[in-house]
Amino acid sequence: MSTMVDVKLGSLDAIPVGAGRNIEVLGRKLAIFHTRAGKVFAVQAECPHRGGPLADGLVGGTTLICPLHAWKFDLETGAALFGECGIKTYPARVDESGHIILSIAE
Repeated sequence: MSTMVDVKLGSLDAIPVGAGRNIEVLGRKLAIFHTRAGKVFAVQAECPHRGGPLADGLVGGTTLICPLHAWKFDLETGAALFGECGIKTYPARVDESGHIILSIAE
């Protein structure tokens, strides 16, 4: 069984509000989002449809829209809102010093 570890990714301020960034953590490619509500979300980096770069997608509330073919996903659950399958999500939060903390299996 995998052990979950917390990884400090850097300051939330490094990601503009409403934008996403690609990162690699423990060999996994992820997309991190900073929503207008001040929340942070982490999901797999590529759309399951055609490998679109999800970090370049549009974010509204907790909805992510893939930039290639407009598939839509819920950032909280990874559920598909438009499209055939969902995406993997990873627990992320902002600590008291404003840094993004990602929980991920080793």
